[in-house]
Amino acid sequence: MRLEIQHFTQYQYSENVILNPHFLFLIPQQRSYFQIEKGQIKCDPEPIAIHERIDMMGNAHYQTWFQEETDHLSIDADYIIELKPFNPFGFLFTEFITYPFSFFQYSPEKHIFLKAFLETDTHEAFQRYVHRLIKASGDMVAFLFSLTESIHAQWGHIIREEQSLWSPDFTFDQKKGSCRDLSWMLVHMLRNVGLASRFVSGYAFNPELTEGHELHAWVEVFLPGAGWVGLDPSLGLFSDNHYIPLAAGYSPELVAPVQGSFGGTALTDLKTEVWIKLL
Repeated sequence: MRLEIQHFTQYQYSENVILNPHFLFLIPQQRSYFQIEKGQIKCDPEPIAIHERIDMMGNAHYQTWFQEETDHLSIDADYIIELKPFNPFGFLFTEFITYPFSFFQYSPEKHIFLKAFLETDTHEAFQRYVHRLIKASGDMVAFLFSLTESIHAQWGHIIREEQSLWSPDFTFDQKKGSCRDLSWMLVHMLRNVGLASRFVSGYAFNPELTEGHELHAWVEVFLPGAGWVGLDPSLGLFSDNHYIPLAAGYSPELVAPVQGSFGGTALTDLKTEVWIKLL
């Protein structure tokens, strides 16, 4: 399967501004199940420099900076990607996992690395909801599938144009949310029972999906031996070869596709569009 992905971002400012350095998390991250055949990024105004860098979480991205004042910033990313089969259940645990569990425990050496991915506020409603599914499931994989599917079934998926992210407890109470809201809620549900989790931003393709899934958010949970395993609460699925990550991190603001600021007092209007076409 070959896809063409076009990702257009435009900031329109109410007056001329000076652009500070920007970070473009618009590079599909390396995975064995897809290959980038063609890729290019164009910016208007044209930057004086653009360089590929790696952030503290291993995400490849572009750092770019500008010289002239401008009343806009447009970024156009275009990729052709070949997808290959991928089995999201193709793993074994390399450590004994106690199941059922009340609070998951990692080995000391793993816990040091995963500490940021475990940060959360204690939420008793989350814990009650998750513990009920732990008790009803036969093993860790069945539990994760049941939790992901239950969010898909019991929380409505909505399209929200606002850039703000709902808090996990607000999404829980509203029984609905965007893919970002549902994913951030799932992250904190998992962290509330000791499972290290991170927020993922990227592209999702399925010709059967409704509009709004092209630029997508999902979750990855860390399991000993399996590593980071993708879960999509918006669709109730383990993420497979239809998911193309752009960045993953312990907090959503760290993985936004475009990150940067400007000097001045201008108002900003943001427009983002993503098209995915089967070739």
